[in-house]
Amino acid sequence: MVGIIDYGVGNLFSLRSSFDAIGESAFVSGDPEQLQKADRLILPGVGAFGDAAAKLRENGLDQFVVAQVEAGKPLMGICLGMQMLFEKSYEYGEHQGLGLLKGTVVGMDGRLPAELKIPHIGWNALKFQQRDCPLFKGIQEGDHVYFVHSFYAEGCEDALAATTAYGKELTAAVAKGNLFGCQFHPEKSGRVGLEILKAFCAVGGAQ
Repeated sequence: MVGIIDYGVGNLFSLRSSFDAIGESAFVSGDPEQLQKADRLILPGVGAFGDAAAKLRENGLDQFVVAQVEAGKPLMGICLGMQMLFEKSYEYGEHQGLGLLKGTVVGMDGRLPAELKIPHIGWNALKFQQRDCPLFKGIQEGDHVYFVHSFYAEGCEDALAATTAYGKELTAAVAKGNLFGCQFHPEKSGRVGLEILKAFCAVGGAQ
């Protein structure tokens, strides 16, 4: 059973529908007592980092997420949800993240060639950095996934699972132990995205 964390930001309907499509049970909740019952968790997110971090902390869900990860429960952050896993973000100021992974979130502006459009929107190929990453079990290097973002994580080499080329190599996915993250949207990435979600559902948790 997959618990999708509802803290007021994220495309929850399409995410839940994606799990339905692969035959996996999933529910949406902002209640830690209900989410505690899930075998694995999804931390979604769209919008600004600072606002999302504040909403997560309002209901103590930040502490819940940290505790669940430390207890060994598999968790995947998606888009902004992945960015929240890092130490801090410099999106319109400086904001503290969950600190579950080393790294910071920075803007593309001034770091990419001037002719490239920001935000980065569209289908881009994955370049594996961890070829044995459990998320990639059903896909191939070079498969395309769908991105929508203006900020990206850097300094996260110890967890870097995949990159994508957009003016430079940008962090596309991370994996460390029971913790995973996708900068792209698996729920909007067709067959490849569904295979990634299916692989996440097969990842073992705490014994």
